[in-house]
Amino acid sequence: MKTSINFKAVKSDSETHNFRRKTFDYIRKDLSPQNEYWQEDKITDRILKIEAYCKEKSGRKLQKNAMPVREAVVVIKEDTTMKDLHDLSKRLQEELGIRVFQITIHKDEGHFDKESKEWKPNLHAHLVADWQDLTTGKTLKHQSFHYSKMQDLAAECLGMERGTAGSVGRLEAVEFKIQKKEQELKALEEKLDQMKAELGSKKFNDLIVNDTNFFGAKQIKTKETITNFGNTFKLYNTELLKNNNELDNKTRQVTELRKEIKDLKRENTQLKSKNTALVTDADVFALEKKKYLDSVAEALEKAIHFQRFKNPQADRSDDKNLLREMNEICKEFSQKNHIPFSALEQIFTITELATGLFSLLRLGDGNEPEPEYIPVPRKKKKRRNIRY
Repeated sequence: MKTSINFKAVKSDSETHNFRRKTFDYIRKDLSPQNEYWQEDKITDRILKIEAYCKEKSGRKLQKNAMPVREAVVVIKEDTTMKDLHDLSKRLQEELGIRVFQITIHKDEGHFDKESKEWKPNLHAHLVADWQDLTTGKTLKHQSFHYSKMQDLAAECLGMERGTAGSVGRLEAVEFKIQKKEQELKALEEKLDQMKAELGSKKFNDLIVNDTNFFGAKQIKTKETITNFGNTFKLYNTELLKNNNELDNKTRQVTELRKEIKDLKRENTQLKSKNTALVTDADVFALEKKKYLDSVAEALEKAIHFQRFKNPQADRSDDKNLLREMNEICKEFSQKNHIPFSALEQIFTITELATGLFSLLRLGDGNEPEPEYIPVPRKKKKRRNIRY
């Protein structure tokens, strides 16, 4: 399965769409609970920080036409996790200076196939990123090879096939359309030959209605004969169309299955190669284990940060409450990201790391947002009728 990542200027209603803050008619509400959300800043707050930093660093205001916050839609798999997207975000920051501060996974968008009536999900994630160059305070400047690098990173971090390069993709699309049209033309020619053959066959003679006139001569009853031919052709075309649709559907399913088998075989070969290295080389095993635990710890830190973002006013002064909340975070994090709980237990055996995670949950990092003020409407006092 191929993936792609494309950044564009963030839209004004991005958060409303991404965090499902209103109902949309193109989503399946029954699948919305499968969506996942993470953020460390609101877009408006991040833009204010970007503008202030630009003024501080360059001495000038951010240009009006600048796009300091951008959003990407990333094609994902059914089993893509929030941790996978955090890993991708880390690589984007390390190699391209792009700092992702919002991630949403959408599994409730898609469509029903017109023929098979099967649900075809549009699995994707939204990455909202800070596009500011921390060295100059201005927006990042990327060249074409940087955008190609983004595609490489997305494929590597999500364990998917890289999308085809633009020019190659367009050429393949044109060739595919030509091939499709040639197939349609051939099918039409075959259908025409078949119809000619059947029109010349004797069975159509049965559709002709004959009658004997006053003089005893046979003659064709035109109206009845035309009706018979019309009804027969309607049934014939309906059946032919149905058979063609079924054939197309089966052919498409076979093609998809062959592609899936090919991908699984390639993935299986890669995993066998990696497993061989892990089993036979102790250094490789230790290095992979460290990389894995480091990425888990970083993703868990982001999950803790998001928990504080959602509930900044929770009472975390009591150690029992703090431990209970951490345990709940870890359980949810383990389930949603398919991470063995034993891996989290191993992280918490490292005293320095465990202390830092508990400190983050209890005290935060000093960048927590202020709680939103929601005015409570006062009850109107009933007027008393004062009698004099």
